[in-house]
Amino acid sequence: MDNRILELLEQQTEGYLSGEVLSKDLHISRTAVWKHIKKLEAQGYKFEASRRLGYRLISKPSKLSIQELMEKLSGTSLIKAIKLHESVDSTQNIAQRLAEDDAPQGTLVIAEQQTSGRGRMGRKWVSPSGKGIWMSLVLRPRLPLQFASQLTLLTAVALCRALKTVAAPLDIGIKWPNDLLIGGKKISGILLESTAEDERLKYVIAGIGISVNLEADDYPEELLPIATSLRMELGRPLDRADIIAAFIIEFEQLYNVYQNEGFGLIRTVWEALSVSLFKPTQLKTPTGIVVGTPIGLDESGALLVKLEDGSLLPIFSAEMSPLSDNRS
Repeated sequence: MDNRILELLEQQTEGYLSGEVLSKDLHISRTAVWKHIKKLEAQGYKFEASRRLGYRLISKPSKLSIQELMEKLSGTSLIKAIKLHESVDSTQNIAQRLAEDDAPQGTLVIAEQQTSGRGRMGRKWVSPSGKGIWMSLVLRPRLPLQFASQLTLLTAVALCRALKTVAAPLDIGIKWPNDLLIGGKKISGILLESTAEDERLKYVIAGIGISVNLEADDYPEELLPIATSLRMELGRPLDRADIIAAFIIEFEQLYNVYQNEGFGLIRTVWEALSVSLFKPTQLKTPTGIVVGTPIGLDESGALLVKLEDGSLLPIFSAEMSPLSDNRS
């Protein structure tokens, strides 16, 4: 029924098509027509609606294509398979099931829409159809379990560098450990989930959400002060396939360096791209509140926080907020 409505509206090259005409042609009520229009809007289609005139199709969502992505990634060796879905609950869930079924490293799961996308701490991620990048990458690094956090930092570096190239001149930085911000507003989140055997990583699922072409009305009102998109900041839409390819190319290069040379270079570049360092901060850790000033990463990837007494405390997991937000 959705496809039939689109077909009728696309055939209407001039003006509007009334709800009454749609209702008669489709043998459904005008209320049912309205519900289908709303469903299509959720998929990224845009309509003009007039109570007197009816409906007019303004624009269609862009669609990703496996063929186009593979062409853009032809010079890389990391990606072994791309699974492209129209709508899923979460690409993390799909990728995890594939990993459990022995999917190889380099299996990339992408969805046009997520209905239950999630970030760190189980937070919901706004994932409308056709406007962002919602993807998960299966990795099988030969590493001890304790190094999993380094891969989160590596992924953030790769994504930040890729977006700085594709979305220049935007000033994009990394908030520890894995959010990307523009002017203090979030444009991307990264979630790495791992499974281990005998204290070694069996596989890692790197989940990445990027708010590419979202507009203000795609966000709940309460998120607008803290969230934005590349389109909102640049004032124009971007090609999502270009962004995916740029990230994979950057990630593959850094992943190879990391496997061959260790964490040193990743640590240096992360510190250079970070917007979290040298600012008084409150960190809510699993064992309590820590107040101090982050000054960098240690060799394991932990955040080094300088406390008031001058000592350094490594932090592996915490919720970070500016100290000024917590003092009146």
